Amino acid sequence: MRKTKRGNAKNVIGNRIRKIRTAAKPPISQEDLSGRLAARGITLDRSAISRIENQERYLMDYEIVAIAKCLKVSVASLFGE
Repeated sequence: MRKTKRGNAKNVIGNRIRKIRTAAKPPISQEDLSGRLAARGITLDRSAISRIENQERYLMDYEIVAIAKCLKVSVASLFGE
């Protein structure tokens, strides 16, 4: 994988994931989201979720789909549509 310049956002959905996660009733912690993803066979620890939300980590397409399912939203809503 190629290194990119620091400071460039590596994803466009990190902020939306954080907003949806914290707006849930009750709010979903990063640790809880990590557990939900693990139940679906996706290994992302709490620090990886933090890096995603801070736009410091790239996401694979299957990770986006799994996150959307865990948050009970559509993939399109993660992209703000």
